[in-house]
Amino acid sequence: MFGVVPKTLWSQYQTADELNRIEASFNCLLIDTGRHRILVETGGGVRHDARARERMRLASFAPDNVPESAPDGVFPAAESIDIVINTHLHWDHCSGNTVDYDGHTSAALPRARYFTQRGELEHAREQHPRDRISYLAINYEPLVESGRMHLLDGDAEVVPGVDVQVAPGHNRDMMVVIIRSGGETLCHLADLCPYASQITPTWVAGFDLFPLETIASKQVLLGRAAREGWWLSFGHDPRVRFARITETEGKWRIAEKRE
Repeated sequence: MFGVVPKTLWSQYQTADELNRIEASFNCLLIDTGRHRILVETGGGVRHDARARERMRLASFAPDNVPESAPDGVFPAAESIDIVINTHLHWDHCSGNTVDYDGHTSAALPRARYFTQRGELEHAREQHPRDRISYLAINYEPLVESGRMHLLDGDAEVVPGVDVQVAPGHNRDMMVVIIRSGGETLCHLADLCPYASQITPTWVAGFDLFPLETIASKQVLLGRAAREGWWLSFGHDPRVRFARITETEGKWRIAEKRE
């Protein structure tokens, strides 16, 4: 997750276990505009065998159980979601897109339109040796075939106040999601910054296909976030859910955070 960054540095923020695993969350974002309920990412899903669960120490999850931490009225029923944004199609961001029932695979969110980049789907279908393990067709092909997956060609407004912007680096067509409301802005960085500590531009994940582009995308987005006081959210940080950043002497630091 931290690529060539020395463990002596990143371990100040993330503690590794005896197998060198670090804690990670599948952070999904719920946006309620009053007219739309939008889910950004659908997480890691439940299609994992025992070996995969042990390798990644995945927690067991019962889909019918509402998390105890969910405030009343916030944890949404599947039918209440009408839009899903997949920032990209790696399994840990979209494995909750579909469900298997009675021998068929269908959309997990029955009313939702799903959005991702056309270029991302094309790359997923290439099954390149470098990253094909990250793409599972069952997470998106049934939605394409049924007409539920809407393919975007570059930056777009999904609904008023909710935009997506291509931010290459992690892969060629990953998107960030920018939400504007009440004079404030929040940017979900997805895997551009999986962890809040990665606001240092050169702290790039080893998974990134284009690390130099990751750095360039960070410099543009984080520079604007610092200048304009945006809130940021991160793809995998288990502790820092939202943060504002500030720039001091050419370096970005966390100025305020919500855990």
